Amino acid sequence: QMCEKFTVCQNSVEVLLRNNLNLPRVTEEDGDFLTFLSFQDKCLRKISSGLYTFQTYLKYIQETFTSEHQNVESLSYSTEHLARTIRRMVINPEEVFIPDAATQESLHTKLKSTKAWTEKITIHLILRDFTSFMEKTVRAVRYLKNTRSFSV
Repeated sequence: QMCEKFTVCQNSVEVLLRNNLNLPRVTEEDGDFLTFLSFQDKCLRKISSGLYTFQTYLKYIQETFTSEHQNVESLSYSTEHLARTIRRMVINPEEVFIPDAATQESLHTKLKSTKAWTEKITIHLILRDFTSFMEKTVRAVRYLKNTRSFSV
């Protein structure tokens, strides 16, 4: 929809703008999926923390991409629910990073200060990275479901 409505696509020159959003990622250091068994808890903490962090970004999209308000609201709710579910799977749930109100407000203010012409690209980058994050999350949860005795 972003490509159609705003002509913001992967091959767009605007995508080359510096991405300094510092979006959450699951990286090899967090336990790649080949050696996942030894990194399960660390990876689950990272996933849950990342999902909680994405909440502020999704709130920004919800406020900015008003034509999709309902869809983004649903996505935000589902993301928060998944973050809580995965947090309960962590050995020490207190170790999951949940951004405090001040951190969320600071990030939200930074996002809102984005100039109108970069607003679309910001939304695109957030959604692209969120999609990538969720793909890795799905693989991790599937792997765990097949190797551990729990249900998600």
